Amino acid sequence: MTLLKICGLRQCDQAAAIAALGVDAIGVIAVPGSPRYVPPAQRAALFAAARQANPRCQGVLVVANPDPAMVAELRPERGHQVVQLHGDESPQQCRQLRAQLDGVTLWKALRVRSRDDLERARTYEDCVDALLLDAWVSGQLGGTGVAIPLELLQSFEATLPWWLAGGIQERSAAAALAVLQPTGLDASSGVERSPGDKDPARVAALLAVVRAARQDLGQPATPPEPPCP
Repeated sequence: MTLLKICGLRQCDQAAAIAALGVDAIGVIAVPGSPRYVPPAQRAALFAAARQANPRCQGVLVVANPDPAMVAELRPERGHQVVQLHGDESPQQCRQLRAQLDGVTLWKALRVRSRDDLERARTYEDCVDALLLDAWVSGQLGGTGVAIPLELLQSFEATLPWWLAGGIQERSAAAALAVLQPTGLDASSGVERSPGDKDPARVAALLAVVRAARQDLGQPATPPEPPCP
């Protein structure tokens, strides 16, 4: 099943409106310095707004290199179901976090610029639940709008569920889904008017592409509700 996540939401009304369109997940950024950063006190309301509008919509908290003092913010009581690690976390650090975060699904983002980066994915097989592949951009962790070359990904043999990020919007999604079968797509800047300000019309257009791909593969247009982690 090809899924769709919209990342970098900052407004409750947009979280609700976008979830109501039928996306499968929303992402909230907990990385200070990001133009899409949301302070801890405001995150639960965003996740709650999305879940109220669409109970199938999972909440993803995006962090980078969390220190031990931040672990309390990562627990599911804060409203999210998934923690996405978007920094330089090693497999050992992922295992430690997985042991500390009972009830949370753990994703690891990898920034890709070569086949060697794709080979690194295998080192995370036993310590996370899914991978997210994003383009490598110097000094940036994500949200750049830069895409991974599709020819690089065509040789990727996934051993875990995986999400494709990097410049995802209507046209690039159609091109990617014509040659790849990721578990899901992760869009941020490609559906924005400005950082953190999403355009529901662009999200709807992207969602239409994903649904068309599902039908081409003989999948139902509306996915079943994902199991609770």
